[in-house]
Amino acid sequence: MNGSPVKVLIVDDSALVRAVLQEVLNADPRLRVVGSAADPYEARELIKRLHPDVLTLDIEMPRMNGIAFLKNLMRLRPLPVVMISTLTQQGAPQTLEALELGAVDFVAKPINDDAGSLDRYSAEIVEKVYAAASANIASQPYSSTIDKARPLRLTVAEYKTLKPDFVCVVGASTGGTEAIKELVVRLPENSPPILVAQHIPAEFSASFARRLDGLSAVKVVEASDGEPVQPGSVYIAPGHSHLRLDRSTHGLVCRLGRDAEINRHRPSVEALFDSLVTVTAQANKLNLATNTSANIGANAIAVLLTGMGKDGAEALLRLHRAGVVTVVQDESSSVVWGMPGAAVKLGAASKVLALDKISRYILAEAFF
Repeated sequence: MNGSPVKVLIVDDSALVRAVLQEVLNADPRLRVVGSAADPYEARELIKRLHPDVLTLDIEMPRMNGIAFLKNLMRLRPLPVVMISTLTQQGAPQTLEALELGAVDFVAKPINDDAGSLDRYSAEIVEKVYAAASANIASQPYSSTIDKARPLRLTVAEYKTLKPDFVCVVGASTGGTEAIKELVVRLPENSPPILVAQHIPAEFSASFARRLDGLSAVKVVEASDGEPVQPGSVYIAPGHSHLRLDRSTHGLVCRLGRDAEINRHRPSVEALFDSLVTVTAQANKLNLATNTSANIGANAIAVLLTGMGKDGAEALLRLHRAGVVTVVQDESSSVVWGMPGAAVKLGAASKVLALDKISRYILAEAFF
């Protein structure tokens, strides 16, 4: 930021919502609402005149809905956009489509009007709007060409063998739904198992998993407690629970927990990464007791993608020290280089790679 307040334009057909958003955003000295529009046609004129840094955009509006407006905006005049979404399973596909079209993030409308809910809502929208102003929207291939072809799917030579119990863990936040999609759709059906912690509401995670599953050669599911971890599968953390890796008598399994938020998140990337730290330590202790020289860290890889904040960065360092290969998305391909940047500053990254190189690197590490 250059020191001047971030200029925000509010686009929402509800006068009450516009008034509330204006009050909330103007209460933070880093932000200044420069205008509000009741529909996309009015917004279009205000954008030309006011040159906002960030838009907040409702999805459901008369005359032209937010999705149609966003598609036109990202084609003609890309701007950081934070969607104002309905927190329902029915609203999830539209919100995910908005992220696919180039929206930086979304804020779900509170489902009740108690003081705690409104306070959390206010803090969340202020944080996300401020972060959106510095988001790297040029990193999003879909922002410049909405109808870009799906990334080329990679292949694994038939003679290669997947390392026993090899597992990949992935963490992401802002910009992560599209980054995860970019990573997963490249994978062949015989890929190693992947566990994903993405900061996402509970109402959206199942829809996100189904969306990925329809695009991918691998099987993508919302993880369930005790579910065996199998090659060719991707397990998405439910939006209400931490996802952890555990070892049972039959092999690796998913564990879900509704324990306290970590770094203000549940699911938390740190919870997932630290569970791999634990599994690694347990396996190495067993190997030592049985005079086995193999280091389980060589059979795992951890990937930290785009995201606001620093969730997962310190846990990635612990994995790095445990011998696990750690990969961080580079700044130029990240929408927000908060979490990856924090990891790099800590010296937690074995590799710093552009998003389109990460899938291939996972496969290279997973196979003999």
